[in-house]
Amino acid sequence: MSRLRVVLVDDQQLVRAGLRALLERAPDITVVGEAADGAGGLAVVRTERPDVVLMDVRMPGTDGLTATRRILSDPALGDVRVVMLTTFDDDEYLFEAIRAGASGFLLKDTGPDDLRDAVRIVAGGDALLSPAVTRRVLAAAARSPTFEDAGRLAELTPRERDVLAQVGTGRSNAEIGAALHLSPDTARTYVSRLLTKLDARDRAQLVVIAYETGLVRTGELPPSDL
Repeated sequence: MSRLRVVLVDDQQLVRAGLRALLERAPDITVVGEAADGAGGLAVVRTERPDVVLMDVRMPGTDGLTATRRILSDPALGDVRVVMLTTFDDDEYLFEAIRAGASGFLLKDTGPDDLRDAVRIVAGGDALLSPAVTRRVLAAAARSPTFEDAGRLAELTPRERDVLAQVGTGRSNAEIGAALHLSPDTARTYVSRLLTKLDARDRAQLVVIAYETGLVRTGELPPSDL
């Protein structure tokens, strides 16, 4: 069996040890490296080329946001996915992390099964953005909005814009299908087209595009489940 390769970056050794123990209970996941700060994490990632990096947001020295930008701007690391490890008081970092290319967020108290599933989801090319997390990301962005020209969406069909708006609220393919009277497979196809047309790395960046072009505003999100 081919194992998913994970690197852990967190300044607390006990956190790294706990994550390693939980992840390696799964036969399809292995931790191939650890680091205590962003600079060390970048070095390990360049050496190991993992599938997924679990990156703490706040660390001494090079923080997680800076390290994420460096990892995801390196063409040689194009297949690496980064998930930020966060707490409820890290809202100010959420939007910038997504803009930097992070594939989503995990709370540090995430349960063992959810942790392992998250690694599989992100390694498979999807993003960890529930409506609740999406609401927090956009609320953080709204405090310092930087809208881009909506002309970026000019090449999209009306239906593709509808799907992008749904993605921007954090809905799954099944939820998008139900809202727009499409099958989940058709919704998935539309999302794939959007990734290509908008040159987005993953679903998380589609959320950013939907916000930055004004297609979605915080007031249009579904009720938070927090």
